[in-house]
Amino acid sequence: MEYVYIITLSVILDYIIGDPPNWPHPIKYIGQIISKYERIIRSWRIVPLKIGGFLLTTFTLITTVSATFLILKISKLVHPIAEIIVTIYIFYSLLAAKCLHLETFKVYKALKNNDIKKARKLLSYLVGRDTTKLNEKEVTRAAVETLAENTIDGVLAPIFYIGVGLFLKVPAEMLVAYKTINTLDSMVGYMQEPYKEIGYASAKLDDIINYIPARLGSVLMVLSGIILGYDGRAGFKILLRDRRNHKSPNAGYPEAAVAGLLNIQLGGTNTYFGQRVYKPTIGDNKNELIPENIKDSAKIMYCSEILLLIIIFILVFKWGVLS
Repeated sequence: MEYVYIITLSVILDYIIGDPPNWPHPIKYIGQIISKYERIIRSWRIVPLKIGGFLLTTFTLITTVSATFLILKISKLVHPIAEIIVTIYIFYSLLAAKCLHLETFKVYKALKNNDIKKARKLLSYLVGRDTTKLNEKEVTRAAVETLAENTIDGVLAPIFYIGVGLFLKVPAEMLVAYKTINTLDSMVGYMQEPYKEIGYASAKLDDIINYIPARLGSVLMVLSGIILGYDGRAGFKILLRDRRNHKSPNAGYPEAAVAGLLNIQLGGTNTYFGQRVYKPTIGDNKNELIPENIKDSAKIMYCSEILLLIIIFILVFKWGVLS
């Protein structure tokens, strides 16, 4: 049952420390690997970019998962405690709850200080859309959408795949595989050029691996909202009604959960790389978007993280996984 303690300590470290900017971080190295492979594959002009995208995804996954496996094996040879420390660091560093909270809270503070220019600038570090002309409500909407969507990508899905990895006896490798695919999607998984072809495989694979976490996680988010005193009935209603009001097959689920719980409306038109992209709205506009909705979304994120951990720990104790 040592993994219960490892996961718990990792979550606590994420909550306390977050992601110090000067610390080595697996995502940084994964990003460097992706960039290197992308440059190499783009230089193979004889290979169509869509096929190159499949190669990019495959090569990157093989590299990152193999490296994780080797690092863990070497650390175990050094000392079993070294392996535990490395595992904790991998888990802790690939959970993003504190980072999401801090970065969106910066946007919240700028809005509360009526500094819309600073809020736009801070938001631009978090989203792909053009933020230069957004008003306060649009900045708030973008921050809430980012928190909602990344509650899945950055918090619940990683924990879910740690859980899957526990049953397969490769929790760290499974987590790294998930975050590799997620990072690939973040870097090249766009529908616009120059990534439309080379990012196709990464985007589709990211959709597949987030299919279950998005649906399970959204239900946990609504349950969390009920615990926190938000409108649970509206949460389930909007989740069922508007979950498909998004071009992504997964992102609409957590956004619908949050929109319903807070009785706000998300979605709508955004600008990406100079192109106006229409998105259907999610939720009913019963309450106006206000900066406090950012804090509300963070509370839902943390509570749903705890609920998922409880579920995984119950399963671990029930079946004695990796005991």
